[in-house]
Amino acid sequence: MKLGAFSISLAVEDIAASKAFYEQLGFEQFHGEESQNWVMLKNGETVIGLFQDMFPANVITFNPGWNQKAETLDSFDDVRAIQASLKDTGINLDREADIRETGPAHIALTDPDGNSILIDQHV
Repeated sequence: MKLGAFSISLAVEDIAASKAFYEQLGFEQFHGEESQNWVMLKNGETVIGLFQDMFPANVITFNPGWNQKAETLDSFDDVRAIQASLKDTGINLDREADIRETGPAHIALTDPDGNSILIDQHV
């Protein structure tokens, strides 16, 4: 199963302060809008998202259909196929995608330690 691009989505209290901090660590913004309370930052192949007032806690994020530059891949595992595979292995999902639809969708699950995982397809 191909989960796509990986990032960590951080729930931040002050997006401007958090963005400035990560920029000091060498990250550069490549996506998002600070005025909308979300930005995506990159340092090499490492991607972090900063989200103010959108998530209650940090989230591990995978984006089927994207590479680490948020570019669309020619071939990828659709989130609904990933959903079916996970369900076949007995993993419980917190949120499911509508299998009757195509295109953008997301699913959510929680790992054994309580970490939230979002599989968020944008294409």
